[in-house]
Amino acid sequence: MTLPILITGGLGFIGSHTAVVLAEAGVPIVILDNQSNSSPKVLDRLAKLDVHPLEYVHADVRDTQALDALFGRHTFGGVIHFAGLKAVGESVAQPLRYLDNNVLGTLHLLQAMERANVRRIVFSSSATVYGDPAVVPIPETAPLTATNPYGRSKLMCEDALRELFAADPRWQIAILRYFNPVGAHESGLIGESPNGVPNNLMPYITQVASGQRDYLQIFGNDYSTPDGTGVRDYLHVMDLAQGHLAALRSLASDMPKLLTVNLGTGQGVSVLEMVNTFARVNSVQIPHRFVPRRAGDVAQCLADPQLAKQVLNWQTELSLESMCRDAWRWQTMNPLGFAS
Repeated sequence: MTLPILITGGLGFIGSHTAVVLAEAGVPIVILDNQSNSSPKVLDRLAKLDVHPLEYVHADVRDTQALDALFGRHTFGGVIHFAGLKAVGESVAQPLRYLDNNVLGTLHLLQAMERANVRRIVFSSSATVYGDPAVVPIPETAPLTATNPYGRSKLMCEDALRELFAADPRWQIAILRYFNPVGAHESGLIGESPNGVPNNLMPYITQVASGQRDYLQIFGNDYSTPDGTGVRDYLHVMDLAQGHLAALRSLASDMPKLLTVNLGTGQGVSVLEMVNTFARVNSVQIPHRFVPRRAGDVAQCLADPQLAKQVLNWQTELSLESMCRDAWRWQTMNPLGFAS
């Protein structure tokens, strides 16, 4: 039998979709989540999708006792580490909270893994580690920096993983630098359900489209981009989830390795393009207003995805239209997210 995979933050947006992909592939899973930005109702939704974790643990990755007890109950084949705070604007306002949660949380997890002799991890990183990129599309060899505390916390975790591998090459590590995941599972049962005001574009668009919010604020229309709005690399969350399965498979040999790959489409989409595509595909109106740029944002950020294709045999398959349709299906079926 395949050894189970621990998914930290497994009730969150990306974690829950990855749980579905692993379950479909026959990989047993255990989920740990502190529910700081997720809902216990996700477990019920996963069950409807025939996803049945061996165990769900309501705990924080900084809880050493809970981690040691969990690693004592299961022999894990590896860990996918999603648990972390992820809002750029919030990180600028609360930098210490981000360092505490993201960096210390990762260190506590790695220490618990080491104590349990589990040395295979897929780490949820971010394109924010490239800062304000000098060249786009961005290759993995681009200089690393950060323009906000969120990005800095991810970069510090990456550095810790690289140093860990250098000190102990028994580790098998995949660092996945996500670009901008959007969309939802095609069933409409799981999707992005932020607490309070959304920090990401797509859930804000869906809430405007449904009438929950009066209009979308577009932060900046004076960037050096074709229409003046920020350009990002949006990928469907189900494609991103498949990327984690591909990373696990790549690490599955007994060979030690350290992989660092971008997960993105390589196609840039501006905020206005996203708004217009969503409106067209779903036949809805998206009122919007331009407001000043947001601290920590960059003009363009899109992936060079070639390395992921070479080393993971992975590439995106779902279109921008699919992202918009699936996000809108999730919103209309769950107008208040998991509180519906």
